[in-house]
Amino acid sequence: MTEQAASGLERFRILLVEDDDGDALLVEELLFDTDLPHVLVRCRSAAEARRALAADPVDCVLLDLHLPDASGVRTVQAIQPDTHAAIIVLTGLDEPRAGVDALAAGAQDYLVKGKVEPDLMQRAVRYAVQRKQAERANAALAMGRLRAEENARLERGLLPEPILTSSAVTASSRYYPGRAQALLGGDFLDVVQTEDGQIHAVIGDVSGHGPDAAALGVCLRIAWRSLTLGGHRDQHLLHLLEQIHIAERAVSDLFTTCTLITLDPAAATLTLHLAGHHEPLLLTPEGTRQVAAPHGIALGIAPGLGKWPATTLALPPRGALVAYTDGLIEGFADPSGARLGVDGLLRIIDSVRAPDPGTHLDQLIARTRTLNADRHTDDLAILRLDWNTGTPGGE
Repeated sequence: MTEQAASGLERFRILLVEDDDGDALLVEELLFDTDLPHVLVRCRSAAEARRALAADPVDCVLLDLHLPDASGVRTVQAIQPDTHAAIIVLTGLDEPRAGVDALAAGAQDYLVKGKVEPDLMQRAVRYAVQRKQAERANAALAMGRLRAEENARLERGLLPEPILTSSAVTASSRYYPGRAQALLGGDFLDVVQTEDGQIHAVIGDVSGHGPDAAALGVCLRIAWRSLTLGGHRDQHLLHLLEQIHIAERAVSDLFTTCTLITLDPAAATLTLHLAGHHEPLLLTPEGTRQVAAPHGIALGIAPGLGKWPATTLALPPRGALVAYTDGLIEGFADPSGARLGVDGLLRIIDSVRAPDPGTHLDQLIARTRTLNADRHTDDLAILRLDWNTGTPGGE
């Protein structure tokens, strides 16, 4: 029901479910004697009421507790799943507990036949409708809080705090679910620095959406951090991640794309391993370009057969590496339906001027989401590593 209906500017849509013609006539006359603007429809059974509710939603159901196909609180249980309307049950004089039991079953109010005056009927309908609206609003708030708590737990698993000890390298990241109010998906990222001074990073994307993808993303992210800190590297690390992927995935068709990044300030090198993932972008004072690097297949596509060649670059004294999941570039770029793609992303990056890396990512994502206008709904994650070593090999 709309707020206008609740304030009396529209008619209340009322469904009377009553098989007794005499009782039905009394209810009709009571409603007629009120100043409640309403439209009344009558049904004679729970089954007929369910069909009517499916065809035309109402604001309030006046429900007799003794119908040909349902009796007692079972009448409430029979009607309730098919409507968001307020339910007022109609009880007899000899049923002192029936109304209370109906409230426990989910009804908003009850009226005793033979003891109802027009003013009481009007108040009961208005208050029941408002009470139902409040219940639904509270349920939506509770669901929102639950979703926020679940998102917070997932975010801790998918987007942990980087472990960085060097002041020469900083990490910035952003994550957006593809759909409003959605939980985080299967995209994940992480950054750690090991005792030898090397900075290791991963960004990945589990195929699909929902809790299965998110759970696998959390598992792979934690496994990557543990294995990396334990000394595992490169192809061997990817083989181990693939074994974990296969063991932990809920369905056999899930796969994961990812990029491994190793930044070595002492050797002034940057090493990449791509497992079915996009090449990252290299930002330097001279401009932005996509790193040319060979691909291996995604994890889980051909278990045990993957080869992931390394690509090693000289590390400029100052610059940044931007790695991302496909939600950033697969959105639309204009009304014609053309996709943004890497070329469109490069144009946006070169046009963004921001005082710090985090603001740069915010503006970059804002531009792509504005162009896309919610027409593509994939999750997106983005990781930016900035370094300023002063001279090659320096801290």
